[in-house]
Amino acid sequence: MKFSQLVGPRASEVVTADTPVPNDDQVLVEVLACGVCTSDIGPWLTHDPAGAPVRLGHEMVGKVIGTGRDATRWRPGDVVTGLGGNGFATHAVMDANAILPVPPGVEPAHAIGEPVADLEEALSRTGISPGVRVAVAGLGFMGLGLVQLAKRHAPGLLIGVDPDPARRSRALALGADLVFAPDELPEEYRTDTGRATDARPSIVLEATGATGGLKTAGSMVRPFGTLCVVGYHHTGDAKMDMDLWYKAVTVVNGFCPDRTRLIAAMRESLDLIADRRFSYAPLITHRFGLDDIDKAFHAMEEAAPDFVKGVVLF
Repeated sequence: MKFSQLVGPRASEVVTADTPVPNDDQVLVEVLACGVCTSDIGPWLTHDPAGAPVRLGHEMVGKVIGTGRDATRWRPGDVVTGLGGNGFATHAVMDANAILPVPPGVEPAHAIGEPVADLEEALSRTGISPGVRVAVAGLGFMGLGLVQLAKRHAPGLLIGVDPDPARRSRALALGADLVFAPDELPEEYRTDTGRATDARPSIVLEATGATGGLKTAGSMVRPFGTLCVVGYHHTGDAKMDMDLWYKAVTVVNGFCPDRTRLIAAMRESLDLIADRRFSYAPLITHRFGLDDIDKAFHAMEEAAPDFVKGVVLF
């Protein structure tokens, strides 16, 4: 097998090794696609070349080519997605209890289960229901995914907020009713105007991963509303805005540490993909080979107007 490993800051290399053998409760897959995740850009930027090499990639789709003794639900040839690791490789082992079948007819790049499961699980804890006003702050990959997932609940109004005009345009195409740059957000959507009807959203989904974006999201949510922090805040201090306390806002941590809940959300998400109620097609904008891992992270770092998300294909 071949795999990519991180050997220094912004530096990866492809090496050859023996193909792994699955344990009793694992399957061996031939990796077909692996998404490039924002959570991996930190190690890519800072890895110490004096340290041991690091392997990345956890958003996998693969074809089963071998099974452990207890992985009796799976057969060679099954195309699966799920929770895993070391996915920037031609082959990988995955927990047989943390994978699901890919819907027939869906190409691997459009069937990555883990990212959409994260979003769906977070959204499920917001109490979203038809008719409520919803806002998504941050319209990158996660935010655009949330726009699609929220839209199916028939919100009364779906607002997108992002400084990038290309991202705002994508959000409109995916179902947002209104989009704004943060500094152009109308007063009625971020403060109490004194009107009889509060125009602020009842649910705000933060997907910026930046403290400034978190502040914008907090300013939008109405009293007794819900702020769901979905963005990956891997650097800096995301300080609590005490106005949320005075507004009696419920703050939902969008991260889920429970594999059982994530697999349940993944099952729901894959059904949405099969029914064409969620699509990766407008989100996967860049494709790379195993030798191009550094190019994939460079594209994520630069975040050009045409970029949403990259995926490594095999």
